[in-house]
Amino acid sequence: MRKLIAITQLSLDGVMQAPGGPDEDRDSGFTHGGWFMGFDDDAVPKAMDKLISGEFALLLGRRTYDIFASYWPQHVDNPIGKAFGKAVKYVVTGKDKGLDWETSVRVGGKAAEGVRKLKATKGPPLHVWGSSELLQALIAADLVDEYQFWTAPVVLGYGKRLFEAGVPPQKLQLVEGKIGSGGVLVTTYRPVGPLPQDSKAKGAPRKKPAAKNAKAGKKRKKKVGT
Repeated sequence: MRKLIAITQLSLDGVMQAPGGPDEDRDSGFTHGGWFMGFDDDAVPKAMDKLISGEFALLLGRRTYDIFASYWPQHVDNPIGKAFGKAVKYVVTGKDKGLDWETSVRVGGKAAEGVRKLKATKGPPLHVWGSSELLQALIAADLVDEYQFWTAPVVLGYGKRLFEAGVPPQKLQLVEGKIGSGGVLVTTYRPVGPLPQDSKAKGAPRKKPAAKNAKAGKKRKKKVGT
């Protein structure tokens, strides 16, 4: 069984949208693209070096794959580009076209079903970068074995979040944690089971998430989320 590791750059309020560049993901009018790149922190390169030092495969949603494929093949002189180029790239997508990056493999069908089958095969750990929509399906299906968070000391206020409303409640165990020179928290968590439910609440219908800041919602034309 392969280990699935989700590596995510987060803000303090849990936003993971477009950490690397202004045009990475402008969904819902997101205007803070590239927010993570302004932190000069020694913990991040060390964490990255550790991740790419061993054998691994990439598991990506289509948007993240396209972003990576447009950049890293032209930067194979970079250790990250070299490692990503060597790794098998599994892409959860409904179409075969455009998977031109060397060693790219399509994972078709329903995301959770396809990834569950992939995890059952022999091979190196699966590293999930970005891929917010894919991660929602993987979290809901309890397919994530480990989370590695790079949490920057910034609050964004809106954007796509790693744990969106409706994800199954679960407990996480802190395995490792470091604070970088620039205030970035590099932490590793592993799921240890569902959150115990209050016996009095069993059988009671779950309340729908409260509407987010009504005034802010009126000001924005599009709903922020997925």
